[in-house]
Amino acid sequence: MTEEINNKKTTINVLQFICPTGFYGAERWILALAKHLDPNKIRCDLVVTAEDANPNLELCKEYKKLGLASYEIPMASKFDLAAITKLANLIKEKNIHIIHTHGYKSDIIGVLAARKAGIHCVVTPHGFENAKDIKLRTFIWLGCQAMRFASKVVPLSQQLMRDCKRIGVKESKTLYIQNGVDLSEVEAFPAPDRREDTEKRIGFVGQMISRKNIFDLLDIFDALHAKHPNTRLILLGDGDQRAELEQYSQTLNSQTHIEFLGFRDDRLALLKSFDLFVMTSSLEGIPRCLMEATAAEIPVAAYNIAGIDQLITHNESGLLAPLGDKIQLQQHWESLLYDPVLAKKLAAEAKRFVYDNYSAKRMANEYTELFELLARTVQ
Repeated sequence: MTEEINNKKTTINVLQFICPTGFYGAERWILALAKHLDPNKIRCDLVVTAEDANPNLELCKEYKKLGLASYEIPMASKFDLAAITKLANLIKEKNIHIIHTHGYKSDIIGVLAARKAGIHCVVTPHGFENAKDIKLRTFIWLGCQAMRFASKVVPLSQQLMRDCKRIGVKESKTLYIQNGVDLSEVEAFPAPDRREDTEKRIGFVGQMISRKNIFDLLDIFDALHAKHPNTRLILLGDGDQRAELEQYSQTLNSQTHIEFLGFRDDRLALLKSFDLFVMTSSLEGIPRCLMEATAAEIPVAAYNIAGIDQLITHNESGLLAPLGDKIQLQQHWESLLYDPVLAKKLAAEAKRFVYDNYSAKRMANEYTELFELLARTVQ
């Protein structure tokens, strides 16, 4: 394969691999990358695991809309080792040169399948979970160990670069390519007409998992709503904690003003209806949902953690509070909701920053350079 690439101008065949948990940041990130790669240089196919827990593979549907090939590997159980051989066979059948993996399970299966097929594996960590469950922690540990055997590990943020070093990935194996997002998707949705809507709409978009720390978000809203009854909290997304979060919300005085809408095809239209975008995450990569919120010029208030601080600068492009300081974050919510001059100023700066620094096209060009470099080297 290396001689083939070196001796003539040949398209490099890359296979994106993910075990989908829904249609969230990592899945949308793959779409943004694939959409902006030059098809004359990179053929970018997709393969996902088909599991009982995720029967509706939205990513595959969206991928096919781009006119790109996608495949499914059936999984008989949550971690079916037979998937390694199935993936290796697909790699050989489709003449894949490089596999690009996303997520702990995908990294484990992808690294092993790449070794079996004799090709390069690129791993992109999208974030590290701070799970409490011992089984999940063990699984995450295995995923981290798999990264050490990849050809290249390409984190989305500088904090994730440091995390990779901490778990033992050699510095020579890491490469930082700054995250990018397809901002044209945000532009495609017009802002809704809210002239008759007098409620202040506070919004969250993302997975409902432990590191998103949504219990803090609910607590802050409950305290805010006691002072400002004309407020509503809208939560878009799904995940392992959704049922528990909904149950908890029913214990709050503000319960009638909290809406869990789940996954929505019209999420970007709903995003543009928010007066404020909020996050209370305890751990992040560089959150795509936050990029989309800033691109939509929605003011942002969040905890000041690594990843978020690469997108938002306190008092310049949003308002940030120390992790866990719910009182301070509530005050930031109030400032942005009830000081329209401040909100408009910060939101405009956040939009300018994300457009200047986080384009998907720039990201795709840098990945093309990496794929071309790996294609010229022997695994």
